[in-house]
Amino acid sequence: MSSNDQASPVWRKSSFSNGERNCVEVADVPGATLMRDSKNPEAGHLSFTFAEWGMFIEDVKSTGV
Repeated sequence: MSSNDQASPVWRKSSFSNGERNCVEVADVPGATLMRDSKNPEAGHLSFTFAEWGMFIEDVKSTGV
């Protein structure tokens, strides 16, 4: 993925974020899903392939987190 693909991702806050803690934002870019801490966005982000992101979401759902 080139740096241009991530130049201006559209971030959205998790529906489970309540503004007090554990707040994350995600953005879809070509070929990946990005995740960052909404309270510290300048710290960077993690990048997941769609397959990795799907496995993460399924795992979270199965553990009831």
